[in-house]
Amino acid sequence: MTKVAAFYQFVALPDYRELREPLRAFCAGLALKGSVLLASEGINGTLAGAPEAIDAFAHELAHGALFSGRLDNLELKFSTAKAMPFGRLKVRLKKEIVTLGDEAADPTRQVGTYVDAAEWNALITAPDMLVLDTRNAFEVAMGTFEGAVDPDIKSFGQFKDFAAAQLDPARHRRIAMFCTGGIRCEKASAHLLARGFAEVYHLKGGILKYLEQVPEAESRWRGECFVFDERVALGHGLRERGLREQDMGHERDE
Repeated sequence: MTKVAAFYQFVALPDYRELREPLRAFCAGLALKGSVLLASEGINGTLAGAPEAIDAFAHELAHGALFSGRLDNLELKFSTAKAMPFGRLKVRLKKEIVTLGDEAADPTRQVGTYVDAAEWNALITAPDMLVLDTRNAFEVAMGTFEGAVDPDIKSFGQFKDFAAAQLDPARHRRIAMFCTGGIRCEKASAHLLARGFAEVYHLKGGILKYLEQVPEAESRWRGECFVFDERVALGHGLRERGLREQDMGHERDE
């Protein structure tokens, strides 16, 4: 069985260019495959390998010399795959670890209120709450939360255009957002706060954490959760749904 780690943290990494090769070499030494993005605003990635190799990688991120203790608030989730879900290892440098294109949206300065999976159902059923799916349209089509608004975007970079056209701080007083692993709605919350929205919430750890922790009998999730690897989609308990060829080929957006 292959172990999969999905992780991110918004944190100042002014030396991100110098980190690329040491990080790639460390991952290669553990025979890990997958992708990692490095930017001045943080780290974002999904890697897979032998369970002991993934555990060694997670320990290095949190406690090793490579990041010197800077990843002290890392969002890290583990799942499994029946076979290696990635073809190779990629460590890339980017302007943003998730692309929005709004310099005012800085999660290292301000983000919305985190909501744990156990509290999410109560929040999204509040009568005055706008529940917003921040993912791409093809992901929403595979599954989403009951009553959530689909922004109908092809990539996360279009979210700011949706917000400008459809959201109003005077009318939408309370907004609850979610995404696959938490990173997109974390940046989207920073964007809305910068635009003057008063109450913005987001699901801590994303859909994956919700599917891992909330029993299926109590779940308000409907459908499957798309993931950007060859597993294609995960269900409750992060169970692998299996590969569907027609769903492959989408560009990683988280």
